[in-house]
Amino acid sequence: MPEHEGIVKLVTGTYINYFHCQKIVSILEKTEANSKNLFGRYGSQRMKDWKEIIRLYEKDNLYLAEAAQILIRNINYEIPSLKKQIHKLDQTKRDLEKNIAEYKKSEIIAQSEFNTLCKNLGITGQDIKKELAERIVVLPKIYDTIVKKCQALSNVITFYEAFASFTLGGKSDRGCVPIIQYVIEKGNTTTYEWIYGEVPDSIVELLLKHTLTDVEESSSIDFGDTDDYLSSLNNSSNVNDNIEFDFNTDDSVFISNKSGNIDEEISLEESGIVVESISLKNGIATGNEALRILDNSKTRDEFIDQLLELEAFLKLRLYELKNERQGHPNMSQIQESSTILQLSSLDSIQNMLDNVQIVLSAILDNQVQHLHRIKHSHRYLDVLSEMIEQKRGMMEKMIAIQQKNVEKQNEVTREINDLQPLLNIVIQRTKELRTDIERDISKKYQSRPVQLTGIINHI
Repeated sequence: MPEHEGIVKLVTGTYINYFHCQKIVSILEKTEANSKNLFGRYGSQRMKDWKEIIRLYEKDNLYLAEAAQILIRNINYEIPSLKKQIHKLDQTKRDLEKNIAEYKKSEIIAQSEFNTLCKNLGITGQDIKKELAERIVVLPKIYDTIVKKCQALSNVITFYEAFASFTLGGKSDRGCVPIIQYVIEKGNTTTYEWIYGEVPDSIVELLLKHTLTDVEESSSIDFGDTDDYLSSLNNSSNVNDNIEFDFNTDDSVFISNKSGNIDEEISLEESGIVVESISLKNGIATGNEALRILDNSKTRDEFIDQLLELEAFLKLRLYELKNERQGHPNMSQIQESSTILQLSSLDSIQNMLDNVQIVLSAILDNQVQHLHRIKHSHRYLDVLSEMIEQKRGMMEKMIAIQQKNVEKQNEVTREINDLQPLLNIVIQRTKELRTDIERDISKKYQSRPVQLTGIINHI
């Protein structure tokens, strides 16, 4: 075929019918004009072939049957099928957009939870396990802050003991909340000092803090209960009162004075120290007794329980005073009680309750709870870091799923872009075919108007 724009357009599409052949012959009459002989016939073989096609088409009006068949197929099958495909792809695209939005929301939630956990634990989240292990060093400072806040509870304890003494008719030997009272007076001392009432001559404390080497090597360390660790030590008379021994798991010992300044590190064999028997009466604090009160799980729980006891008592007193103001007197209207009870008011009790709740919120703070458990349990460190990693893993998973959905969405969009032009061509060719059929039939009946109905709505 000769290079001609009209022919290119005619052969572009899904089919070529009789009417296309007529248009091609019309174009060839111009392009093949040089091949005419003296009798006005074309010598071009392509012209002869196309005219033969037209002649065969016109035999028994075969072209009309084919045109009708193409028209019906396009209207009933081709166009609806293409539209259905495009509609289905559009629906898939909308579903993908919805999924992307949902996964984005899940990603934001996971990101928020991850950031909140890291913020509450005071870490950046880059190397979770290592950062958590490093955070243990802040516990002593946190406990010191809690001890300072406890100073505001002196009047609360006095009020509580006065009330208990008046109602019960006597005072307890150790007071109502002895650990809180002790922390206010002595501070966060060792458990040994709390139990025996004297400062230990030396402290042998098992290193519970996870070293960075342990974290990096991911070794499994069973810290367990420390009561049985170094249960005895002989030759206690050889222990200097100003020396502390800090035993490591590698059979080495740090020798330091009570101020905490380390003099040197030597092995047990080099030092000549025999690890055998420790007597709790010789002034050496070991195991849990070497831990500080707020760092020892048992005394820590007692401390929290007593804070909750104070909180419950003050809430009850507030309730009673409010009922008295509403004209419902009860047994709390005590005339012979101490001055501190008689002068108590809603404002003063509310102020005491606020101070108790401040200390409670400090000791029950999530970060403090986590750090305490991390220090005393290697397993908890693994579980907590794994939980935080799961949040990050969920976030990364949501991002990956979003990316896959975006890729599918782009693929669906390309398919729609490929099908839409094809649909437009089929619709256009179907309309042209209808017009050609109407015109051809009209010629057969002396140009009477001919109109094929029921087609526009389908197209």
